[in-house]
Amino acid sequence: MQKSLDAPKEALIGGTWRPLERRFPVVSPATLEVVAEVADAGPQEAEEALEEAVRAQRDWARATAYERSGVLRRWFELILRHEEALARLMALEMGKPLKEGRAEVRYAAGFVEWYAEEAKRVHGEIVPSQFPHKRLLVRYEPVGPVYGITPWNFPAAMVTRKVAPALAAGCSFVLKPAEESPLTALYLAWLFLEAGGPPGVFQVLPTSDPVAVSRPFLEDERIRKLTFTGSTEVGLRLYQEAAKTLKRVSLELGGGAPVLVFADADLGRAVEETLRAKFRNAGESCVAANRIFVEAPIAETFAQAYAERAKALRVGDPLSEETDIGPLVNEQALRKVQSHVEDALSRGATLVAGGEATGLFFTPTVLLGVKPDSLLFREETFGPVAPLSVFQGEEEALRYANAFPVGLAAYVFTRDLSRAFRVAEALEYGIVGVNDGVPSTPQAPFGGVKRSGLGREGGRWGLQEYLEVKYISMGL
Repeated sequence: MQKSLDAPKEALIGGTWRPLERRFPVVSPATLEVVAEVADAGPQEAEEALEEAVRAQRDWARATAYERSGVLRRWFELILRHEEALARLMALEMGKPLKEGRAEVRYAAGFVEWYAEEAKRVHGEIVPSQFPHKRLLVRYEPVGPVYGITPWNFPAAMVTRKVAPALAAGCSFVLKPAEESPLTALYLAWLFLEAGGPPGVFQVLPTSDPVAVSRPFLEDERIRKLTFTGSTEVGLRLYQEAAKTLKRVSLELGGGAPVLVFADADLGRAVEETLRAKFRNAGESCVAANRIFVEAPIAETFAQAYAERAKALRVGDPLSEETDIGPLVNEQALRKVQSHVEDALSRGATLVAGGEATGLFFTPTVLLGVKPDSLLFREETFGPVAPLSVFQGEEEALRYANAFPVGLAAYVFTRDLSRAFRVAEALEYGIVGVNDGVPSTPQAPFGGVKRSGLGREGGRWGLQEYLEVKYISMGL
């Protein structure tokens, strides 16, 4: 397949593609070749984009809900029309297999479609007054200009999940995409302009120096909202900086999801859904199954069936239609995966499948008997490694699952309806998939508790993150 690249490579400031002498390379993790040289924005471009966002905010906030909805609707349609181009971009810049890329584009477009509709449903309220001469009105208004930072692992969906609700609410948005995957974000911004998006409403600043570019937005009080998806460590630092100007903050941070497979589960379904939860996007997902606990009576049977399915996954060129598992994003990611596997084996775990690296490719790996003190259970691996451990009974399973400081997603497999409710309610996580390995969908809330972040994305909850409440008391 031809590996040519046709996508914007400049910073988008206002409504203009800004060519810059400073460039940085985007490297394919599959071939280690440079696929593009992208504009490298700095503090000066950040200041310009900030001023443009403040200017654009006024008119965009005054636009009718139907006008904003129309732009989003046209954007949604264009994203679907360019599904193949976006999927190829993701395969080139961060190694996502084509078939997964297509699915992500549809998922990403789903957020735009949903918020195109929700833009028309930001309803005000009238609150009854105890005084006959007063009318108490509640109005929902855009929070103001937004600065967003997105990760590399879902280069399309992480953009639309943040940008679409912000635009629907009437906020302007400046995006700093990940250094590894700026091309998808730039392509989406181009489609936004093609859809009739006004200049300055949605801007993109690719950069190799995220700290310098972020600083003006964090320090300026006119930027009223920060939204970030990434590591807990970086999220905490951004939270501290945003507090200095009392910005509204949404943080979607580390995961490390547990899976609880009970002996009464539908074994075939549990294997297939856990396979999806673990190996989708090569395990480079914040909701990826990171710790798999299986009840003792079925532990060996589950491990054998799971290993056979993992071995059948095809590792290879992300531009190939047959590929299930692409490369890890960079050398640092590979080293982390390797160190986690070596640590587990040194503590007595058994290698059931995989464990081999070629370049940045790592074969789907299954380990049985992983000890609770292993790195695989204490850290988020972010790779195609499935650590299995055994539990005895419901109480022990919940104790294992809730022992971790993070709380984004968890998965439960059981055919006992009472247990499904008990366990789902007892798990200290923001998302619980019961017999469902991929629960995320645009109309539902996505987010975690504890050290997995603040706020929610998706559904009406995602829109609320970009709205302020104004109370008007009117005396007649």
